[in-house]
Formats: sequence, C-alpha cells, structure tokens
Amino acid sequence: MKTATTTVLLILLIAAFPACGLGQPAAAAGEEKFVFETRSKQRVEAFRGSFTVPENRRAKGSRMIAIKYVRLAATADNAGPPIVYLAGGPGASGIEAINYRYQMFMAMRQHGDVIAVDQRGTGASNEVPECHSKQVVPITNEISDRAFAEYYRRALKECLAFWRHSSVDLAGYNTVQSALDLEALRRHLGTDKIILWGTSYGSHLALAALKEMESGIDRVVISSVEGLDQTIKLPARADDYVARLQWAIDTQPAAKAAYPDIAALMRRVHAKLDRKPLLVQLRSRDGSRIDYLLQRRDMQLLAAGLIADPRSAALLLDMYQVLDRGVAPPFERIPARLLPDNFVDPGKPILLEGMPVAMDIASGMTAERRSKVSKQAKTAILGAYLDVTFVFDGLAPELDLGEAFRSKPKSDVPVLVLSGTLDGRTDIESQREAVSDLRNVTLVTVKNAGHNLLDEHSQEVQEMIDQFLERKPVHDATIAIDLPDMAPKTAAY
Repeated sequence: MKTATTTVLLILLIAAFPACGLGQPAAAAGEEKFVFETRSKQRVEAFRGSFTVPENRRAKGSRMIAIKYVRLAATADNAGPPIVYLAGGPGASGIEAINYRYQMFMAMRQHGDVIAVDQRGTGASNEVPECHSKQVVPITNEISDRAFAEYYRRALKECLAFWRHSSVDLAGYNTVQSALDLEALRRHLGTDKIILWGTSYGSHLALAALKEMESGIDRVVISSVEGLDQTIKLPARADDYVARLQWAIDTQPAAKAAYPDIAALMRRVHAKLDRKPLLVQLRSRDGSRIDYLLQRRDMQLLAAGLIADPRSAALLLDMYQVLDRGVAPPFERIPARLLPDNFVDPGKPILLEGMPVAMDIASGMTAERRSKVSKQAKTAILGAYLDVTFVFDGLAPELDLGEAFRSKPKSDVPVLVLSGTLDGRTDIESQREAVSDLRNVTLVTVKNAGHNLLDEHSQEVQEMIDQFLERKPVHDATIAIDLPDMAPKTAAY
C-alpha cells in the first residue's frame, strides 16, 4: 500500500512530466535530450535533433547541409501527428520562437509533438556567411531613390560573388527546397503525416509544401498569410490598411482628436521631407549618437515595418506627428528590432544575409504583379518601400523559381487561416486571395489584431486552433481582441 508521501511524489512527477505519465519521452534517431531554457528562465524538457539534406537537390554532387530542430514532446497519450512550426521572415529561427511564443508552444503540445525547426540558412541550420558589402549609403547627404536603389543593387552583386567564392550554392535557398526539407523531416521522424503551423513567410512555405508533399500533410494552421505570388507587396494595399487603421482610431476619442486624418498626416510629412530633409540624431548599436539626414524614403522604410501591428503603428504615428511640427522625433523609443537597417547601423556598409535575400528573389513575382507594383508605387503612401528587396528585381534571374511556383495551391487538406484586420504587412485582402483555391479552408478574422497575432495568445484564438486540431467542426468566424491605446505619447516634444 502506498504511503501518503509516495502518493504526493507521484502527483508531482505527473505534473512535472505530463507528456509521458511516470516515464520519460523517448528520443528519436540521433536526438539528444536536454532542458530548453527561455530568455525569461522558463524551462522545459526537450530533444534536439538534426538531419541532412542536399544544399541543392537540382545540382549533381551538391554538398550536404544539416537541418536542426528542437522537439517538445506531446502532453497527451492520444497525441496526433507531429506539429512543425514554420517561422517567418524569411530568415527567422523557429527554435528562437519558443522564447517569445512559449505559451502557445506549450498549448500546442496537447495535440502532438511540437517541432521547432530552423529552416535551411537560418539559426542553428545556417551555413551561409553574412556578406558585408563595400557599399555605404550616405547618411548626411541627400540622395535620390534611384541612387539609394543602386547602392543596394551594387551590394547584391558583390554579395553574389562573395557567396559563390564561399562555396555556397545560393540556388538551393528557395521555398521549394525548404518544402522538400519538410518531407525529409517527416521521413526522419518516421511518421506518415505532419501538421504544419506557420506564420508570415512560414505560411508561404506551408502553401508551397501543399504543392510539394500534400499526401504527407495532415492539416495546416497558418496566420498572416503570404501567398506564393505575394513576396513583393502591392503598394496600394498599404493605403487600404491606413484607411482601416483610421477606422480603428476613430473608435477612441483621444486618438481620433489627435489623428483626424492619418493618411493626410503621412503624406504631409513626406512632402515636407522631400522639400527639406531634416537633420536628426540616431543612436547606433554602441550607444553613440550619429548625425543623420532624414528623408522621405527613411520614413517610408520605417513605416513599412511598424505598420505590422497596432502597437508599433501607434509608435509610428507619434513619429509622424512630431515631424509634422518640424521637430526631430525620439527614434530611440522604437525597439531596435523594429527599425530598418539604415536606422540601426547608420553609416555602416550594407550587410546582406544569404537565405532571406535568396528566398525572396527565388519566390519573385509574376509579370502582372511587377506591373502593378511599379504603377502603384508612384502614388501610394509608402511608395515601393513595403519591400526593399524590390530593388533587386532582375539582378539574379538564375535564382527565380518561375511562374509555376507562384500559382496558388489547390488542395483538400484542411487549412485554418488566422488573419488580423490591422495587419499592415500581409493585408487581409491579400490573405484571402492567397488561399482562395484551397477547397477545405476555414477563415478566422481577428479584429484589431496585427501581423504578429500569435504573440497576443488570445484564448479564443487558441480555442479555435484546439477545435481544429481535435478534428471538431470549425466554421468561419470573427474574434475580437482589444485595440491598444492609439493616442499620442510624445506630447512634450
């Protein structure tokens, strides 16, 4: 007969290791058990593993590269297929995402093992050296958009040569090869099917995987969807986003009084900076202050990132309002991770990372989309700066995956799509278009959410995902989350 102390110990053990009752989850071939500790000191037992794939499956004798991952064991006895997390970017680390989406990773474990994979060329799977070009964009002289683009085009030409010299086959870094890596991961795990869970570029990869390995996919959960012909965003869609943001702002009296017409505010500031750029000071990585001539293009580049989510959009509008008064705004209020490179390292040579550059060039755009982007950029609020890689168009045609890649997937695999109404990076209209040919899709609209809606970890969103993964009936739905306070925070400036 068990003693009371023994019973208590058993309960504690079950709580500590719910994935396997009183035992320990087994390691797959080549995996190593370890404790994953997040930056906020949360600890969870996990396994690290890897498998090898050709760098370029289309090239005979291609070198082999390692794809690494972290596996979090399922917490349910009747777990479903492994769930593979596909990070965005392109270029973000799936393993690193456990740090800032920890709660959601833990919640997903009730449905199966959760695999945080670092895609080829990212994080622990990166064998592509970063390229420091010789190109330096002037920071205190006024330069034209054409000249700015030429600095980046020259930088790419230098870097293409650098990567060739470094024995990197850049033609292997594209979304099709990454989709085939997922099939290799499925075989490595010894499972018939996997579930794909992707966001932003991760959704782009998931859509490509539906075309490359449909029979190996059980179901798909994607958010902030980027279609296969949507790598370069349509400039006019940013104008539509600004209109939606205005509607949201108008629901808050203080914000509405401060921002009666944000489109006019942004265009007015751009016009002022075109007439007379403003000398400001930026803080570099080492903490020093550097003089910088702020031009219209700089604000468009800054806006392209900050319109992703309502909270960052509120910071952006602060900057515009201060600039409208002719005063240098407090750029240091914006987290460095949200700033464009020219704000983070002003005056430094252009640095390019191989995987993100190659992936975007390879996905490319159709001729029809190229024409639309060029035409809309002439009048749109953010011009052509929603995607700075647009300046690389036509430079490396040998990397392009072609028109067939960019066709929309047609599939019967169940797909759950989560879209935020205030996503300025992958607007909701484009998301709907990206999945319009899928035959078994459920659309969930998250009102007031932005591009990083997974970071909100809304209980209602998680419940919808749970129902979908539990194979319960799910239907198109709208979920509302609170809109952050959009009123200005820099009245003293």
